[in-house]
Amino acid sequence: MYSPDTTKYLIHISLTAEGVVEKPDVVGAIFGQTEGLLGEDLDLRDLQRTGRVGRIDVQITSKKGETKGEILISSSLDRAETAILAASLETIDRVGPCVAHVVVESVEDIRVSKRKKIVERAKVLLIERFDDGTIDSDELLDDVRECLRMEKIGSIGEEKVPAGPNVMESDAIIVVEGRADVLNLLRYGIKNAVAVEGTNIPKTVVELCEKKTATAFFDGDRGGELILRELLQVVDIDFVAFSPKGKSVEDMTRKEVIKTLRNKVPVEYVRDQYFEDAAELPADLRITRGGADETDAAGKKARHASASKRPSDGTSGPLTLRDHIDDVKGHSLARFLTDDLTVVKELRPDEVEKAIETLDGTVSGLVVDRPVDQKLLDRLVWKGLSYVAAKDFKGVIKRPLSIQLMKMGM
Repeated sequence: MYSPDTTKYLIHISLTAEGVVEKPDVVGAIFGQTEGLLGEDLDLRDLQRTGRVGRIDVQITSKKGETKGEILISSSLDRAETAILAASLETIDRVGPCVAHVVVESVEDIRVSKRKKIVERAKVLLIERFDDGTIDSDELLDDVRECLRMEKIGSIGEEKVPAGPNVMESDAIIVVEGRADVLNLLRYGIKNAVAVEGTNIPKTVVELCEKKTATAFFDGDRGGELILRELLQVVDIDFVAFSPKGKSVEDMTRKEVIKTLRNKVPVEYVRDQYFEDAAELPADLRITRGGADETDAAGKKARHASASKRPSDGTSGPLTLRDHIDDVKGHSLARFLTDDLTVVKELRPDEVEKAIETLDGTVSGLVVDRPVDQKLLDRLVWKGLSYVAAKDFKGVIKRPLSIQLMKMGM
């Protein structure tokens, strides 16, 4: 229709003819009725021959004895010359044998249209096509440090078990599921993790757990529970850290990892969840309910005495779940806790059922000095609690996977 390289303006003309005409008739009328009208410098034939005016594009249709359509003429003349040329076309009053009416509808500046397209395209490119070039010094440092930590992961023992660089020197270790978990903990500066890589516990891990304080830290899924069950049968584990349900250790953020490890609980509180019969456990790993050391008993009494003086409004209190369990155990108390272990409610154990009706979404767990039966457990699951620590679990036939059960013992 027109050359985009040279065209400056595009003249839009409407045509109405009182009869049936064809394109050659329209083109002939344009050249014939404007010839000599504007002088030699603006003669349409000469302008078209020199390329200052483009070809004439005619789009017409005939209906019921009348012809209507549009004429487009491109121009590389200046504004004044283009305006004169456009005005001259309105002098056409006949096309072929028919009376015609020609009106200039608009003169489009092609450069303005191009600018609009350029602006719109530039917006798209700016938003979608540019790489994020923002430089964050903290991110650069983290990337470099992460590379250093990644390089420090090694393997120990005959089985070449993946482990952090400080496993052999540290007094405590964290037992995780696989190499990716060790890498994620290294990313957050935890260098004493060792992986079991499946349910077949390596001999190296067994020996390490006998010599060091061991914390089991597995994924919050069925696979993690199976590995923990296997680990409790063959390894001397001291603590268990529970990942959020459905969350893998390798996908956890730094805050989630630190919070989970801080809230680890002694293994005695969780063994009964996995072994209903103590005979399933090796003799040296079975739970001893009585015969506690007198010093430990005295220490617990001192903690309970101080705990009884703490306010129950959640403004202060124990920092870990183990502290809450020690405070509640043997004192006929029940506590509803949030994710960060803040006390939402402290009440008597026989008031738990009534209090459940008023719980909101902030409550994450319950520590109660009484047995929990199936009916109460189902109500706690329905309220969305993620763990329950109780004196015992009586008559619990169906153990929901969405809630962690911890037995405090007598």
